[in-house]
Amino acid sequence: MKQEQVQDFTRRISQSNKSALVVIIYDIIFAYIKDAEDGLACDDYEGFKKALAKAGKGVDELIHSLDFHYEISKDLYALYVFVKETLAKAVIKKRTDELADVKEVLMNLYTAFVEAAKQDHSNPLMQNTQQVYAGMTYGKNNLTETFQEPETSRGFFA
Repeated sequence: MKQEQVQDFTRRISQSNKSALVVIIYDIIFAYIKDAEDGLACDDYEGFKKALAKAGKGVDELIHSLDFHYEISKDLYALYVFVKETLAKAVIKKRTDELADVKEVLMNLYTAFVEAAKQDHSNPLMQNTQQVYAGMTYGKNNLTETFQEPETSRGFFA
């Protein structure tokens, strides 16, 4: 994953609530799957394997966030286990054919979580972070983001 993507995901995580965080995890998984496909296209099997392992860790995070008090969690768990197994098959076979099934399953879930996140107006999970404003100024080839600090001190309070 490129450094720009990491910075973007970090910024998004710092500003997100619970529902938006799930959407971001899906975005991270998709980014790693793309990295895996690109790696195998360049005959970089180690990069392919590492990218799929990181995608698998994203799926693990989705599994750990399930609340089994709700019936739908059991269905989501089964889908996530299918995705994990399919990622493992792709690594063993050294092929990206299986990744099409993974992307299809995850994309269907992703669209549902995006819609749910639109309806969630709760506060961000992280407190005491920088506020980010995008689009206030523009560079020649890029969008400039401005960070504003509401307080002079950030971090943990003892």
